[in-house]
Amino acid sequence: MFIDFFLTLKKHKVPCSLRELLDLIALLKKGVVFADVEEFYNLAKIVMVKDEIHYDKYDNAFAEYFKGIESIDIFDQVLPEDWLRKEFEKNLSPEEKAQLKALGGLEALMKTLKERLEEQKKRHAGGSKWVGTGGTSPFGAYGYNPEGIRVGQDKNRNNSAVKVWDKREFKNFDQDRELGTRNIKLALKKLRKFARTGASERLDIHTTIRSTAQNGGLLDVHMEPERHNAVKVLMFFDIGGSMDEYIHTCEELFSAAHTEFKHLKFFYFHNCLYEKVWQDNQRRYQETIDLEEIIRTFGSDYKVIFVGDATMGPYEIMARGGSVEHWNEKPGIEYMNRLLSHFNKVAWLNPQPETHWPYHHSISVIQHIINNKMFPLTVDGIGRAIKEIS
Repeated sequence: MFIDFFLTLKKHKVPCSLRELLDLIALLKKGVVFADVEEFYNLAKIVMVKDEIHYDKYDNAFAEYFKGIESIDIFDQVLPEDWLRKEFEKNLSPEEKAQLKALGGLEALMKTLKERLEEQKKRHAGGSKWVGTGGTSPFGAYGYNPEGIRVGQDKNRNNSAVKVWDKREFKNFDQDRELGTRNIKLALKKLRKFARTGASERLDIHTTIRSTAQNGGLLDVHMEPERHNAVKVLMFFDIGGSMDEYIHTCEELFSAAHTEFKHLKFFYFHNCLYEKVWQDNQRRYQETIDLEEIIRTFGSDYKVIFVGDATMGPYEIMARGGSVEHWNEKPGIEYMNRLLSHFNKVAWLNPQPETHWPYHHSISVIQHIINNKMFPLTVDGIGRAIKEIS
């Protein structure tokens, strides 16, 4: 069984190995979960999936493998009686078995359920006979009968039925989708590296216990510095023009980056990098920062991330005075190369769909300047960008 489950995961491109499969089998042998598909789903996901971006693939693989159990619909097909019987028998308490006698035992209950499903052709709510909701029939949901089988109810209400029978739904978690509040922090976590810095402010419990034991029980408290994110990041956001379409996505990225990185500085530019950038868009013409000042201020160990669609006239990159907002003394390519000569780790995130890139000559020019380190602004794209600059 587990070999086939493992092969189904591999079929759906979930990156797991035999080591994870052996770990899963070992946990099952220890009885961590038993005879519960939903608990097995959660346990197997923890063991077999090492990166949240593969959750959607795992869900699809799980749904395919357990199709006979998880995708069953009582109004589309007949319930497998042998399986139902086994499920009931292993979930019945002595008290519930005694209650079943009210309907003549499990045999009578199964027979009646089968007859009702064959007779009933549509959903039913209320009443005391049909399989439905809100009634007193022994089959259904959101109703009451002390000797019942619950079918299709989201949660237990009266704690009196024999079995909960719900149809699962698997939520998408696609690594190629555009970023959103649900998964943006996940992508940025790939760049986090922690280090002990600052004053000793946290209790080092393991060292304290060990040292106290070595001192014959005399308390010997040890402290340790807090762990802080050691990664240093500079982010340059293209603002205005064609980037207005991606304001919401960039705002989410900006907010998440502030949360994830302790050492983060951000700047704005328009279309191409020139001699000046800014941090306040309302005062972009009055309060600017020289590019040379940024190079002098921040060490080469900073990771640099550009965020922009790179869509502009090629002259804005290649010509003096090419900027659409001011006269630039040097071509934009020279300012880009000046920055790249100082910072070793640079990547560009493009919010435009990657399939659109070949239609813009300026994108290919920027890609050439940054040595093809342009990536789509998706979870997978950020993951590849982070790997590039790590």
